Amino acid sequence: MKTNFIIILIIGLLFSQNLFADSPLTSTNISNAYKDSEIIQLASMAEGKLSIELLNYLSKSRNPIELKIALINELGWDYDGKNNSNIFYEFLKEKNKLKNINEASADILICFAYLKALDNYSDVKDAIRYAKRAKSKNESSYTINIIYALIEAQKAMGSDWCEVYNLTHKVRINGTLNRDMKEDAISIIFDYMDLYKENCI
Repeated sequence: MKTNFIIILIIGLLFSQNLFADSPLTSTNISNAYKDSEIIQLASMAEGKLSIELLNYLSKSRNPIELKIALINELGWDYDGKNNSNIFYEFLKEKNKLKNINEASADILICFAYLKALDNYSDVKDAIRYAKRAKSKNESSYTINIIYALIEAQKAMGSDWCEVYNLTHKVRINGTLNRDMKEDAISIIFDYMDLYKENCI
């Protein structure tokens, strides 16, 4: 009896973890569309933590926002949480003399928000605030809009699965946005997000 109980308990724990991991932030592997990029290859060897090379890349305005987001995506998430957003902020304060993250550019803000969301995907309240500010500073970027929507969708997972679908779908059908993201990356996002469409019927 005791052995059966332990087996059932283990299966239950694994199942609950898989459900928790199956979400907009943890199931959209955007970086897979950029594996041919040197910076993504470097990120893949960083063991999930921002290195000085990666920090420098994220902080430079000339680098494409889609690659910055792919870099962050490649670093991934962890059940036990991460600290990459704080590492990034401390780097910005030291190197760029940034006193307040809210004063940063749209690109920096969305990177900070995405790092924060992946640091703790079970609580994205602060990440949403920074992503929203990034969007207000650059409303035309598809990349910024879709990352903001994914973070919002993560929060909506707890209450409304139709809204989870609609948040990113609204970005997809917005023809006014600058498509500054690879089509393959967009397909990766919606291969997962479209699973929620049935909840709107």
